[in-house]
Amino acid sequence: MNHPQNIYLEEESILYLPFQFEIDPMQRLLLVNFEKDPDGEYIGLEPQYFDDEANGRGLLVIAWRKDMRIEVYHEAGLRPDPDKYDIAGNGLAAMHQVDFDKSEFEISGTGVLAEIEFRDKSNRKIKIHIEEKHPKKREPFGLLAPMGDAASNPSAMPLVLLHDFYFVRRKHTQLEVSIDGRKHQADKLPLPLDGTWMYFARYSPDPFIVTFNPATSEVLKPVRLDNRHLTWDYNGKAKEIKSLIAEGDGHQVSLSFDPAFPQFNMIKPGLEVKGSFVIAGEKSTGIIKGIYTVSTKREGVQILLHPDGGWIPNEKKISLRLLYAMAGIFRNWPKTYLWTATLQQEENHWVMISSWERLKK
Repeated sequence: MNHPQNIYLEEESILYLPFQFEIDPMQRLLLVNFEKDPDGEYIGLEPQYFDDEANGRGLLVIAWRKDMRIEVYHEAGLRPDPDKYDIAGNGLAAMHQVDFDKSEFEISGTGVLAEIEFRDKSNRKIKIHIEEKHPKKREPFGLLAPMGDAASNPSAMPLVLLHDFYFVRRKHTQLEVSIDGRKHQADKLPLPLDGTWMYFARYSPDPFIVTFNPATSEVLKPVRLDNRHLTWDYNGKAKEIKSLIAEGDGHQVSLSFDPAFPQFNMIKPGLEVKGSFVIAGEKSTGIIKGIYTVSTKREGVQILLHPDGGWIPNEKKISLRLLYAMAGIFRNWPKTYLWTATLQQEENHWVMISSWERLKK
């Protein structure tokens, strides 16, 4: 589906792409919450393991604080970028390189095996011990993690697509979290899943971490029309974008439009053009739906993206559908995000300034 041709100027122009996906490789992750039995400072611990050229190789642990800022503890073999952590909660408080006394973190068919020990900024010993030995086969699934719900001033929309995702089962599991010698009770899932009671501790051996449309102030580069990751079509002399695909870590994520996204630099002044968009990863991780608006004035163009349809899971399990219904955070957090881009033509190029904001729930 295309827009009416009469919205466009007659003069043909170069195509620009105002949208971007950035992929951050990660091998596996685990998140253990103890909000109901908190430490004086921390309410959750999130081990992550990396092995790639961008980040290096090794273990990293995010310590979630009560004020929803994060402390990042990492091995010397890692090169984490501090800028990417502003999309987590209320942002990065500090980053610390530490020596882990124990750094075992594996995920297998039986579940999680984690033996992690290190000292935090206050020289307190932090210990995570999880050993799952449940005889029943796991029944993992995919989802979009609601990480973006915690961000107060995001510079991008975080799309944490988790494959082979599951919760830690309570039975046949040793689980201990201690800080400075004091043990903390891990939070529990309020209803059984697959006939088994679970901790709220959850993990994925196959995460696909994507940031959508990082805030920017940049000169847009012309699009190569033979780009295999971009599909477009002529609408008269205008070129409208149907979809954009990004690939990495063995997965892909796509952004598609209906009607196709208009060529913003050819729209007549004084018009407002609307449509819908869908962000989709693998089938198991569901989709995000939203609307777009393109407004033109003589001084420039404004683009709005609002994921007002939220996350729509693709899940047949009744227990999971009930969980998503009870915990609206899973489906509703994208609805609070709004992306605004202002584009102006300067001489023979276009400059885009973009940002994200959180809307009131």
